[in-house]
Amino acid sequence: PGNCWAFKGHQGQVVIRLPAQVHLTAITVQHITKEASPSGTIISAPKDIAVFVSLLGTSVDADREEETLLGMFTYNTEKDPVQTFPLKNMLLPRAFSRVKLLVKSNWGNPWYTCIYRVQVHGK
Repeated sequence: PGNCWAFKGHQGQVVIRLPAQVHLTAITVQHITKEASPSGTIISAPKDIAVFVSLLGTSVDADREEETLLGMFTYNTEKDPVQTFPLKNMLLPRAFSRVKLLVKSNWGNPWYTCIYRVQVHGK
């Protein structure tokens, strides 16, 4: 139902380029509810997720991409379909323009994983 960003298998990633430099505070991930699913299951929902910031262009070697982990969390299919997770931005007290969302697993669908919405929060 509706439109989702679907990727093959149970692992995938997306890099989101923000319109400005942002001091990141949290990330929100959304999937549909079991009630909205035609099959009555949401095994295509992401499960284990990691969030990184890209340090591309900030080092002496601008061609080498460096990433820093800002958080790992589990999307819980038994909770609200819109879930917000705080990021550990105190490790890097500066703004970033790229965020990488790495989905490490889903809730059991071997063919694809779906994400309906990702929101990046910050100042």
